[in-house]
Formats: sequence, C-alpha cells, structure tokens
Amino acid sequence: MEVNYEKLIKDLVFPLVVHPKDLLVKKFSEENDTLTFQVIVNEDDLGRVIGKNGRIANAIRTICYASASREGKRIKINIDSF
Repeated sequence: MEVNYEKLIKDLVFPLVVHPKDLLVKKFSEENDTLTFQVIVNEDDLGRVIGKNGRIANAIRTICYASASREGKRIKINIDSF
C-alpha cells in the first residue's frame, strides 16, 4: 500500500502551526529509495514545529521513517521558514 507522505507530514505539522495558510509540504527529490521532503512554515511557527532541542521535529521524522521503512524506503525531512 502506497503511503502519501506529503499528506502524512502535513497532517502531523498542521496542528502545530498558528498560520496554517503558510504551511507547504513539497517532495523535493526522489533518488533510489530515498525521498526528500521540504516543509516550509511561517517564520513565527518555526520554533513550534522544531520544538525544544528539536524534539518535535525528531518525533515527526521518526513517524515518517517508520512508515517509509515498511516500504523499504528512506525519508529525509527538511524544515525551513520563509
């Protein structure tokens, strides 16, 4: 079963942000079995998404890694603001 990673990431990040209109999740590249995603949020929301010492960002990555590993893929998530 194919997982829609863009929707998964968006569903995980959406409740954290104050400016949901500025949330953008985009597949950046797909090389071999590695998928790279770019998460762009409003500058005010960056701290909320990353969390203290990066704990929230690591939790989001862990959930996505687990989902991707079931399909034999690797996933990288970059979080940035504009």
